[in-house]
Amino acid sequence: MDTRPVFLFISLLFCSPLITQAQSKKTDLSPVTQPDTGKNNLIIPLNPRSNGNDTSLTLQQCIDYAVQHQPALNKALINESITKATNSISLAGWLPQANASGNLLHYIQQSSASSNTTLPGGAVSPGGAGVTPRGQYANTFIPGVSVSQALFNPSLLYAAKSAPLFLKQAQQVTDSSKIFLVSAVSKSFYNVLLTLEQINVLKEDTARLGRNLRDAYHQYKGGIVDETDYEQAAITLNNSTAQLKQANENVVPQYAALKQLMGFQSEKEFNVSFDTVQMIKGIYIDTTQQLQYEKRIEYQQVKTNKDLQSKLVGYYRTSYLPTLSAFYNYNLAYDNNKFSNLLSNSYPSSLVGLSFSIPIFTGFSRIHNLQKAKLQEQLISWDETDLKLQIDKEYTTALANYKGNFFNLQLLQKNVAMAKRVYFVVNLQYKQGIVPYLNVITAESNLITSEISYLNALFQVLSSKVDLQKAMGSISY
Repeated sequence: MDTRPVFLFISLLFCSPLITQAQSKKTDLSPVTQPDTGKNNLIIPLNPRSNGNDTSLTLQQCIDYAVQHQPALNKALINESITKATNSISLAGWLPQANASGNLLHYIQQSSASSNTTLPGGAVSPGGAGVTPRGQYANTFIPGVSVSQALFNPSLLYAAKSAPLFLKQAQQVTDSSKIFLVSAVSKSFYNVLLTLEQINVLKEDTARLGRNLRDAYHQYKGGIVDETDYEQAAITLNNSTAQLKQANENVVPQYAALKQLMGFQSEKEFNVSFDTVQMIKGIYIDTTQQLQYEKRIEYQQVKTNKDLQSKLVGYYRTSYLPTLSAFYNYNLAYDNNKFSNLLSNSYPSSLVGLSFSIPIFTGFSRIHNLQKAKLQEQLISWDETDLKLQIDKEYTTALANYKGNFFNLQLLQKNVAMAKRVYFVVNLQYKQGIVPYLNVITAESNLITSEISYLNALFQVLSSKVDLQKAMGSISY
């Protein structure tokens, strides 16, 4: 009878305590220290650069501040004032124009003919019929005042018709800057909130993983679980801590971007403030509204440009008309051979009249300008057609993004609730020794992923709502 199996079985029974002791000694060579999980529960302020006493601003307060302090918007407002001043300069020609002038003359040599009186502006009053001739004098001083009033002028008429349109154009540039500012500040504000909410989620996750690491350590020391459970818990905690650190660093440039859009002073800090319930209510928008091109500020700007070009075409069509103005001149003439007695005697004169000018031939410049203006008008018409296509594309894209993000948000909201429930059950089963720690890691990973995905979806919905409002031209400011 073969006794070798019996001998091997008896040998294993005697050697098993020795093997167990050897494993214990090997484990003791690299003892596992109890983790300090308290240091992972970081307390991070909303703004990492905040001192805790800085003001908190809501989205509307950020927008109001940007409207007052944003450099680009203030430049647009200044340009609006410049346009008003330019219009006033262009229309000044309709007001009476008064000028004062004078000529001081000393004759070195004169002819023996009757003297002529030189009037201001180069006119000459001869000593002929109807004019009492004065003697020849060596010194003459003739001051005068001239007043003119434009009665009809094609250029001034064009300026009067186009002035309101130029002002409207400047105001539309300001409105466009405000719309861009509201959109950009809103999306930047939501971007900061997203990162801050991610920080809060990661803080909770890090604290939860810290407790799991501590429990895994005690279970390992008690011989309940293997060393790999503790190490897996430590790896997961380190990953979460790294994500938390990265998110905390990312929020700093995001605050800087928001401050730049607002025109906020770089040396000062602020925190963002928001109402979660109100923010959730603000994600809804009526998607059944029809697109109206007239509400878009870009379309309004094209229409204004088209109206201005139409006025220019009309100007070139009527620029052949004459200019007509009335004038009045008053002069005083002083003559004397002695310069010291020059102002002793004066000889006043005055006149009133009409002046007109008719362009007869200008080298076909008017015809060429008219043709050029008509071609530019056609360009603006094509710009209008192209803009409609762009607006339709923007609206279709924004609407599709909003609907897709809104549907995604609803699904992810359910995922968060289920992930929390799964994690709770799996964690409880692990503590009871039913499932391995790998299941806890998977459940924890699914939970943090679903929470962050939900936050991303929430703020994507808010951003896509802003894009949809901008595409529909319904942003208020």
